[in-house]
Amino acid sequence: MHHKASLIRGHWIDNLIHIYSHLIPAADLVVQLSPTLKTKPDVSSFGVDFTDHMLTIEWSSTEGWKAPLIKPFGNLSLHPACSSLHYAIQVFEGLKVYRGDDNKLRLFRPMLNMNRMASSAKKACLPAFDQPEFLECIRRLVEIDQDWVPHSYNASLYIRPTFISTEQSLGVKKPCRALLYVIMCLAGTYFNTNAASLWADPKYIRAWKGGTGDCKMGGNYGCSLFALDEAVDNGCQQVLWLYGDDHQITEAGTMNVFLFWINEDGEEELATPPLDGIILPGVTRQSILDLTRNWGEFKVSERYLTMSQLCSALKQQRVKEMFGSGTACMICPIRHIAYNGQVRNLSNIYKEEI
Repeated sequence: MHHKASLIRGHWIDNLIHIYSHLIPAADLVVQLSPTLKTKPDVSSFGVDFTDHMLTIEWSSTEGWKAPLIKPFGNLSLHPACSSLHYAIQVFEGLKVYRGDDNKLRLFRPMLNMNRMASSAKKACLPAFDQPEFLECIRRLVEIDQDWVPHSYNASLYIRPTFISTEQSLGVKKPCRALLYVIMCLAGTYFNTNAASLWADPKYIRAWKGGTGDCKMGGNYGCSLFALDEAVDNGCQQVLWLYGDDHQITEAGTMNVFLFWINEDGEEELATPPLDGIILPGVTRQSILDLTRNWGEFKVSERYLTMSQLCSALKQQRVKEMFGSGTACMICPIRHIAYNGQVRNLSNIYKEEI
């Protein structure tokens, strides 16, 4: 009987650990302020100048989430066998905080980022976390470093939540230890020009169905550098990622893609590729869809678009605008596309606006 009671008690404790292991105790947040503050630059490139503090939250399969800690910005200490370094078991997010005309600070739709990060973490076999509690910890970090938020329409403070495995052993397996941390930096202009030039070559594929193209994982970005290097060698800034034998348009660099055109049926339409598992569900993308559908001024579609359709529309002068969207770049017009040995010029669409 005593043995059976011990088993029941042990099973009950294991269930409690499983139920509560995803909770991040924001109420237990510990704050260690930096004794010296950095000088804030007047002008900054994207992702170079970081704020005075960072947020870290440790997790283990035996203890669950530890108390969140806001501390002075500094380097991380990782075991050389850390599995995030060897097997790319890591995910990240990107969101911004803006200063309004009323001097109030506002995060832009942050729960969409929390939801996407939770989805990415699940695919990486990283532990679940309480999204509202995590967001509250981020809010406190922003509050502490609020003087870093620019008084400018052209700049903002970029927030980079990052989630990594800290498993201290080699071997591809589900991690028993992890670290969730947040750093923040000034965000000026992402591109050096007002419009992007794209290089489209179907021999390179960014993502595939059944993979992780709909997740914000570091591996999705690192493996894109080889194609990007070739794009630069061909005089372009970014890659227009194609997919399938019909050369479906998917993403432009790290941006979602939109085409505003007169479609094959003569309708004025704003179209973007659907979320079929290879497209990142961008927060800016969703916001554009929400806004334009609310306007009700033209057709708004999530549909497949191919290079054949785009080239035909350009030839027939049915393209009104083509642009990329993302948190870092916001809205970026596309100037020209190099494809099949020819350059498709879109600059004449924008005229003096670019």
